[in-house]
Amino acid sequence: MPTRFAAIALFLIALVFSAQQTRDATLRVRIADPGGKPVPARVLITTAAGTPIAAEPDGAVPVLWGRNDRAEGYVFAAGGAFYADGSFWVRLPPGEYRLEVSKGNEFLPHSAPLRLEPGKTLVHGVRLERWIDMPARGWYSADDHIHLQRAPRDNPAILRWVAAEDVHVGNILEMGDFWATYFTQHAFGPKGRYKEGNNILSPGQEEPRTPEIGHTISLGASELVRFPDDYYTYGRIFDQVHELGGISGFAHQAELFHGYRGMVLTALAGKVDFMELVQFCADGGPLITKHYYQFLDLGVRLTALAGSDYPWCGLGPRYGVEKGAAQIGNARFYTYVRAEFSFERWLDAVKAGHTFATTGPILEFTLNGKLPGETVDVKPGEKVHVVAKAYGHSEQIPLSELEVVVHGETVAGVADSKDQLSIEKDIPVEHGFWIAARARAKPFQVAHTTPVYVTVNGGGFQNPKTAPRYLSLAEDQMKELEAALAAPGSRLDQQAARHRARLEAQITAARGELATLRSSWR
Repeated sequence: MPTRFAAIALFLIALVFSAQQTRDATLRVRIADPGGKPVPARVLITTAAGTPIAAEPDGAVPVLWGRNDRAEGYVFAAGGAFYADGSFWVRLPPGEYRLEVSKGNEFLPHSAPLRLEPGKTLVHGVRLERWIDMPARGWYSADDHIHLQRAPRDNPAILRWVAAEDVHVGNILEMGDFWATYFTQHAFGPKGRYKEGNNILSPGQEEPRTPEIGHTISLGASELVRFPDDYYTYGRIFDQVHELGGISGFAHQAELFHGYRGMVLTALAGKVDFMELVQFCADGGPLITKHYYQFLDLGVRLTALAGSDYPWCGLGPRYGVEKGAAQIGNARFYTYVRAEFSFERWLDAVKAGHTFATTGPILEFTLNGKLPGETVDVKPGEKVHVVAKAYGHSEQIPLSELEVVVHGETVAGVADSKDQLSIEKDIPVEHGFWIAARARAKPFQVAHTTPVYVTVNGGGFQNPKTAPRYLSLAEDQMKELEAALAAPGSRLDQQAARHRARLEAQITAARGELATLRSSWR
């Protein structure tokens, strides 16, 4: 008897399911590039109430992601979007929906209302159009800061997420603290890289990272570099990364986790290659220049990079955006690769500083024909010729201003077009300086180049006007660190007191660097 009742129950469930299937509608979507070739893209489908769908589309590309190495999502990314590799289909209850398809900054997004009828199939074609083609100009985008769980078998799926955001180099970072590392990379160097066409996954590290002297990033090294017994000597890590072919710098604009303290300890000694200048993690972003300008004015060369810190950071309540979410490539940097694109050529170009960081606007900047990161040496009284251009789109990225800045001060600006702005100017040179371009569009859309460094008769480019203030600030930043050592924190990740002697030695060395600067500028 129980078996008969079970059979009847199963029959009724099947009948209800069949009726629901008959009532449901089917949506089939194909996504193509301007030439009609299927391409990966980011997809968001919402109900009439604005809620992302819960039904898992067939054709969505699943990737396991989550903060702190814990699973939070698989098929759907943060914010309820998913990634599709050219096509997908999904069954949904009849009703009104909205489809949004995007592919990074260079493509125009597609948005369309959808009406799904009971039992019927709706076929919707999407052909994404570019408003600019940066690879055709020799520039390739990268995100320096992605955290995802990754084994070799995951590479094709992760690469499609990165390609769907039109990111050419996705740096997947093993993340560490005093105790352990997370988001473990299966290999470093060439064995850890994965490439399809012009999209590359490359292993890197956000390690070491501490609340007292900041979070660091290293890219391109052939091995993970980690010294648990000497965790707070960042300069030692950076030296080893350089020996292994990589580059090192500070994350989060050196703003979060007191990164500026770590900059004082390492950058003045010439051990830091870059700063993550554009990102949505810190209040007041995504472009925060105060520490970047501080160290440039002190004569430190710093390449401008950018990254999403996925799955942590994105537009959200911090920026007054109710439904913002973390997204790969929401902050990215472009690198000019002179020859055929490869990881090695790309890394060489990053090392040369041929970059700009952006959340939307595109920048071109030269001085006497030299690219960002290069040096132009002149005689006193000569003029240098600056050409700066910003590109946007009147609807997607409507430009509001383009500026040329010397030692952080605006020397030329223009704001007469939403699509393209340009500045061409001769600047007389009496002493060395650094010079860069920056642009803004609608809120939170910003861009900034790495500087071109102008020197006179082989001298430096530091700023004598700000020297007293920035030298004093650097001393204050070290005193902050000394105060932190004198009153150790109680959190598990606050371990600086264990390395007090080594940190005090670094502070003494940094004060020596500051004394040398003071003496030379006098």
